[in-house]
Amino acid sequence: MPKFTLTTHIKAPIEICFDVARSIDLHLDTMKHTGETAIAGVTSGLIGLNETVTWKARHFGIVMTLTSKITECSSPEIFADEMVAGPFKMMKHRHVFEQKDGYTLMTDEFMYESPLGILGKAADALFLRKYMQNLIEHRNRVIKQKAESIT
Repeated sequence: MPKFTLTTHIKAPIEICFDVARSIDLHLDTMKHTGETAIAGVTSGLIGLNETVTWKARHFGIVMTLTSKITECSSPEIFADEMVAGPFKMMKHRHVFEQKDGYTLMTDEFMYESPLGILGKAADALFLRKYMQNLIEHRNRVIKQKAESIT
């Protein structure tokens, strides 16, 4: 099962970072290049515990939908979203925030399991893991810019 951890230093208070990361509107801004839209559940504003959002986007030339549910939320330290329907066998993204001296450390723990057995494992090794990591790195750069512009 592929997984990776990313850290981002943000010069903004933890509460701002937490809310910016939970923003459906900001998520849509970060994924414009995929044509992503929120089509069901919470489609704007901040998402919270036990709420869902269904995304529709184009990846690899294919239109896909994915529904995520917030399964953990402890403001302003942690929230996690898990896929409840979509193209993966399993996907979980945990967001952890720590207030440090002069900045917030945002840590993303991302794990997923591809479908299609050995074909999915090959896709992971060849391109999918890197693709997912690049998406989240891009998203984190936008979160950082937005949070730092608020303060």
